[in-house]
Amino acid sequence: MARIAGVNLPTNKRVIIALQYIHGIGEKIAKDIVTQLNLPLDRRVSQLTDAEVLQIRELIDRDYLVEGDLRRETTMNIKRLMDLGCYRGLRHRKGLPVRGQRTHTNARTRKGPAKTIAGKKKTA
Repeated sequence: MARIAGVNLPTNKRVIIALQYIHGIGEKIAKDIVTQLNLPLDRRVSQLTDAEVLQIRELIDRDYLVEGDLRRETTMNIKRLMDLGCYRGLRHRKGLPVRGQRTHTNARTRKGPAKTIAGKKKTA
């Protein structure tokens, strides 16, 4: 079982698919890594040699921001916006959608379950 960036890669999947289990590596970066190391596209993780796993690990550590470091940077960026008090920071602070979505209806994922207003009755 190959372990790269603190993530155990599934052994029966192709390398391009398995690399996408690492936070910060998507389809394009996975293809770039495989082509840079001249690995066949249909190679499975179980077929990788220890040297190839080491090459992949070194390339990712050297060239890409992944897993904990990427999560930390994202969190710090959000905290920076909140400390500045800019519009996006205020939306993060209030737990509302940040990117201009409507909130009159929808946005339940961000806002949480609907809170009914007690004492208010609808009249027909």
